[in-house]
Amino acid sequence: MSAELQVPITHERIMAFAEASGDFNPLHIDEDFANASAYRGRVAHGLLSASFVSAVVGTILPGPGAIYLGQTLSFHKPVRIGDVVTARVTVQSIDPSARVILKTECLVDGEAVLEGEATIRVPRRRRRS
Repeated sequence: MSAELQVPITHERIMAFAEASGDFNPLHIDEDFANASAYRGRVAHGLLSASFVSAVVGTILPGPGAIYLGQTLSFHKPVRIGDVVTARVTVQSIDPSARVILKTECLVDGEAVLEGEATIRVPRRRRRS
């Protein structure tokens, strides 16, 4: 099983994330600073892309009630304004203790920009009396 969500990266989304996280690194918000860097332009926060994985986990697969227990992340390429990030989660294993291991990834134009693994607790179904 797998599920995905596509999210366009905009200036407004980057600024909203900066406000929410408190991360005002000029590499993300200052075009002049970013142009003078090795990245030659602004890049989105890496955790902004990771947050799209969280959106898939909490709303699609496994879905409402799912709780993160852990997440590994490896960042491979920068994400820029105008990119469309595809956040994808794929079930790797299901544990009888209501834990699910997910392969997590974000792609831009089919290329991985982020990869990792998440451990998720899924809600147990209540037994009917």
